[in-house]
Amino acid sequence: MVTLKKSLNLLAAVLFTASSVFSYAQTTTQKLENSIQEAEKSIEETLEHVEGHEIEKPAEMTQAEKVQAHITHHLADDYSFIFFSDEETGENYGFSLPVILIDNGLKIFMSSEFDFGKKVVEKDGQFYKLYHSKIYKTDAEGTITYDEAHHPTNEKPLDFSITKNVASLLFTTILMFILFLGLAKTYKNGPNNLPKGIARGLEPLVLYVRDEMAVPNIGKAKYKKFMPYLLSVFFLIFILNILGLTPLGFNVTGNISVTVCLAICTFIIVHFSANKDYWKHMFWMPGVPVPMKLMLMPIEILGAIIKPFSLMVRLFANITAGHSVVFGLIAIIFVMKEALGTGGAIGIGFFLSTFLVVLEILVAFLQAFIFTMLSSLFIGMAVAEHDHEEAH
Repeated sequence: MVTLKKSLNLLAAVLFTASSVFSYAQTTTQKLENSIQEAEKSIEETLEHVEGHEIEKPAEMTQAEKVQAHITHHLADDYSFIFFSDEETGENYGFSLPVILIDNGLKIFMSSEFDFGKKVVEKDGQFYKLYHSKIYKTDAEGTITYDEAHHPTNEKPLDFSITKNVASLLFTTILMFILFLGLAKTYKNGPNNLPKGIARGLEPLVLYVRDEMAVPNIGKAKYKKFMPYLLSVFFLIFILNILGLTPLGFNVTGNISVTVCLAICTFIIVHFSANKDYWKHMFWMPGVPVPMKLMLMPIEILGAIIKPFSLMVRLFANITAGHSVVFGLIAIIFVMKEALGTGGAIGIGFFLSTFLVVLEILVAFLQAFIFTMLSSLFIGMAVAEHDHEEAH
């Protein structure tokens, strides 16, 4: 590639020298400058598309672009945790996670072999490249091909890797087991025993979910059946939201795939627990004239789909927006350093980001509360008994 670039540069120089002999003296300089600019542009375009793939230009990113790239990287899932990077050396400091691929057999290795996308990994004669947080099958040179919209067209292996989000979910699940097994052990020894340690802080939250969400929305006769799910989803979302405020780069509830799964769980529980009155009110509402029944039936069906969709979007949008704003306020330290001075930028960035992080702690609880409250409400609507008479 270097030899090709030198050859093109030499050819361009020869052409410029020959053309300058036949040009007028008073326009030689201007024409030469224009020709050089056009030739440099042509050389860059040629090099970008050599061998059918684009070569990244070593253009210097602005401070705003660096901030935006860092925010995007934090919000996205990845195959390793990066705590900080050294811009001068290009080194990233963190730890890698296991990569598990199924592609003509099982292939397991650590993501550090990719060197954060700088290297191509060869396993059993197959080559893989990490590109924009996704793994693609390539040749030995790591060639990425694109379609007209500049989207990679390389084939992807079946990926079961332990990414940041998966590791976060596993860690949270283990933590919840430890916390609740300790709380359950306390109650097992005696109903009047007081919890100790962290379990003492869990008990008020458990009672809050029971007394303020489950019982009022589902009813005393049926709420116990759904308490395991409501407690699980409440504490899962709450703990993941709190972990998202740490510098470790957790953003699980800001991932649309996770919120979709949680919403689908609620949807399944609601409709598998629903009684005949629920289905009757959806498809053939009692006490309503037949023409109105035909009009209301598609609306009710659409409403059943919209309910979990609203759960999914609300959680995803609020957490993603919160993380973006916190990072944006922290970025004031870097972006506004010249305008406000180092001390002024640090002071304003620290004050605003600290205030918002405190607010985000409230939002972390609020989003867990809203998701659990609406889930219990939807379940209560599905299992409620209705006393009515069919209108004639």
